[in-house]
Amino acid sequence: MDADYVIVGTGAAGAVLANRLSADPSVRVVVLEAGPRDRDPFVHIPAGFSRLMRGRLDWDYLTEPQQGLGGRRIYWPRGKMLGGSTSMNAMMWVRGFDADYDEWGHHAGAEWDYAHLQPYLRRIESGPLVISPQRSPRESTAAWLAAAEQCGHRIEEPNQDQPQGFCQTRVTQRRGSRFSCADAYLKPVRKRKNLTVLTEATATRVVFAGNRAVGVEFDGKAGRTVATARREVVLCAGAINTPQLLMLSGIGDHDRLARLGIVTVAHSPAVGTNLLDHLVVPLGFDVPYGSLTDAQKPLELLNYLVRRRGMLTSNVGEAYGFVKSRPDLDLPDLELIFAPAPYFDEGIGDPYVGHAVVMGPILLTPQSRGTITLRSSDPHDKPTIDPRYLTDGAGADRAALMSGLRMCADIARAPALKDIVGRIARPLDASVLDDDTLARALESLSHTLYHPVGTCRMGRDDAAVVDPQLRVRGVTALRVADASVMPTIIRGHTQAPSMLIGEKAADLIRSS
Repeated sequence: MDADYVIVGTGAAGAVLANRLSADPSVRVVVLEAGPRDRDPFVHIPAGFSRLMRGRLDWDYLTEPQQGLGGRRIYWPRGKMLGGSTSMNAMMWVRGFDADYDEWGHHAGAEWDYAHLQPYLRRIESGPLVISPQRSPRESTAAWLAAAEQCGHRIEEPNQDQPQGFCQTRVTQRRGSRFSCADAYLKPVRKRKNLTVLTEATATRVVFAGNRAVGVEFDGKAGRTVATARREVVLCAGAINTPQLLMLSGIGDHDRLARLGIVTVAHSPAVGTNLLDHLVVPLGFDVPYGSLTDAQKPLELLNYLVRRRGMLTSNVGEAYGFVKSRPDLDLPDLELIFAPAPYFDEGIGDPYVGHAVVMGPILLTPQSRGTITLRSSDPHDKPTIDPRYLTDGAGADRAALMSGLRMCADIARAPALKDIVGRIARPLDASVLDDDTLARALESLSHTLYHPVGTCRMGRDDAAVVDPQLRVRGVTALRVADASVMPTIIRGHTQAPSMLIGEKAADLIRSS
């Protein structure tokens, strides 16, 4: 199978890149997606995304035991279907701060600062992606925002260049249904004769001729095959799978690769390092009625199917706000999030009996950094994921989250929630929101907010995995375009900047 460009992955960046490159009818583009098509109805029902977790459309990862979280393994879902994780995420469009992108510019050059990247965000937000307000938010969401305001926080419109307040979430939905990157960028162009999208095609290694990438070997419906690339191979498989594929292909630390019997193509010790993620600590509270516990009732299903209204249109994370853990900080380092649902145990635990809501702080600027490493040379073995949460030596990550938990406790006690918030549901057996309870919540309830980035960081320095043009150092005709290239994590959610990277990569490739 021959093409000019072979793209691995159809997620936030890969779908965008496939659309933009195939717009030139003189080039042929092949896209490899490890998962199947996105036909499961729970892909498209917004509140149904947790039903996809740990199923066939999920890579279903677990971290190594986390020393900072009581030795727990943390579940990391990642979308394994057309659209990647944009087909199973919470659809939150929270693009971060202008300063976040300026920090990228510091590492990778001026073309990656906010002034140069803002036009890409505007391009995405003006279409083909659809970004909309919540269609049927819960009354408790408005009450939580009112409580935040009573605690001295500002209410503002979402997605400001420098957000400093609270708001309802904007979501990637169209008429109450999920609108993934596959919906926005792939499906409208699927009839292009020069674009081939192969599902259930798991990339196993990049094929090299000398140090030039000439294709991708993959396991597909017809067995193991190679898609050859006359111009370039572009990896858009995400912050876990992209470094895994690079290492399987011989790009990584020479000594570690040799121990697994992998021949080194390029010695690049930074592959798989600099793993960053957002950690969230969800406090749970019983409420008398009106939570998304009722979303599965027949009337709600009918309301959704007939009118695209009601609880099933919820993205669960219906509101959020930015705050500073310390007054001396220049910018917020925490996001407080609210879900009018018993979103306990990452949505995969036993069904909760009764109604409940969740609120909690998200650590936006973690100091702790982790790694992705190979478990073996078998491409079907899951890699070793060790985010090393809360292991920064100074304890700044833990202190920031404790500050955020205290703010959530204050909001829970505010007058606007007086007749809504009842007993503490999580952590279990807690009766007061004192520091002991909050510290127990931090250790026993913390989990990922599903934002891994940074494992193939870009930069102008020779140690960076990719250069500012997203070209993999040490080889030719190979680029990375996904969340793994972010040198630092943004104060927001990763769908928007990942799509931005796809748009930027398309321009870089077409101008090369």
